[in-house]
Order: sequence, then structure tokens, then C-alpha cells
Amino acid sequence: MSDEQTPGALARAWAVLRRPSARFSLLSVLVVGFFSGIVFWGGFNTGMEATNTLEFCTSCHEMRDTVYQEYKKTVHYSNRSGVRAVCSDCHVPKDWVHKMARKIQASGEIYGKLMGTIDTPEKFEAKRLELAQHEWDRMKASDSRECRNCHTLDGMSKAAQTPTAWRGHKGAKEKGETCIDCHKGIAHKEPIGAKKEQE
Repeated sequence: MSDEQTPGALARAWAVLRRPSARFSLLSVLVVGFFSGIVFWGGFNTGMEATNTLEFCTSCHEMRDTVYQEYKKTVHYSNRSGVRAVCSDCHVPKDWVHKMARKIQASGEIYGKLMGTIDTPEKFEAKRLELAQHEWDRMKASDSRECRNCHTLDGMSKAAQTPTAWRGHKGAKEKGETCIDCHKGIAHKEPIGAKKEQE
């Protein structure tokens, strides 16, 4: 394209953008659309982050009265370093694509709450093994991605672990095992029947 043709092409494109449609120019529609997109994305992202808080996760009694009480007794809640892992640290991926997939999957859990499938502690306990198995399967399929946001086998100190733990972690690395293979029940009690499922 020659230099003489470029200004003509730009001028024609600018004219198309400024040409009014029924009421507004295409440029006006694009500018409004652009800023509306920013507002929408900001609101959407704010909503996503709000659903990742401990307060949101424990806002229903099924979580607050069961798994949250168990979690408060673990090293993930209170420890010597003061680092606290909240629900989303273990149950929601950090990267956008996997986070959206998990949020869509979690909408099924909210559906279960709304439809009364798990709306009482008794119903929750009755479904607990199934719910836990779904989570364990998800973690196994992702190679315990959320665990590895904080823990890595390469970063573990032999001196800071018991000999049994060190052998277990070394063996897991050699066999290609993932965190959830050995650490079911690390933040919540294992559901009734879980041991039988694993054998």
C-alpha cells in the first residue's frame, strides 16, 4: 500500500466510524460499548472475588456448622507462621480459565442447597462422601494444583520433617503421586465410608 493510499483509507475508515446509524455514530456506539465493557468486567470480577471470601463460603449453615468447624482445628487455620489458607485457596484455582470452570461447577452445589438436597446438617452428612469424592477426583485430576500454590515437594526441607514424612514425600515424588493421594482429611474429617472407598 503506497503512502498516498494510506490517508485515503484512514479517512474512509474514520468517516465510516463517524457516520450516524439510526441515531448514533458507529464511533459513539463503540466508545459506549468499550466503557460499558469495562464497567461490566469490573462488576463481574468484583463478584467473583466476593465469592472467594471465607465469609461467603461460611454464610450457609451447612458449611459454617460442619466443615468450617473442622477446618478451624487444623494447621491451615492456625499455625506458627500465621499463614491462613481460606476455603478458596484450596477449592478455587487461581488462573482465570480453571477458576471459571470451578465457579460453574460450584453453581451445582448452590443448586443442591436451593433445591433442598443438602439444606440440613443431616442431609449434608448423608451426601458428604459423594461431595468429598467429587472434590478428591477434581484435585487428583489437576495434580493437586491448589495445594501446590503453597506446597512443593522440591521446596520441602528434610530437616524440618519427621523421617516418616520425608520418606513419604520422597516416595510420592518418585511415583508421581499428588498431594490428595495421601492427604485426604487434612482440613476436614474424612466422611464415613471414605476408608473403604480408598481400599
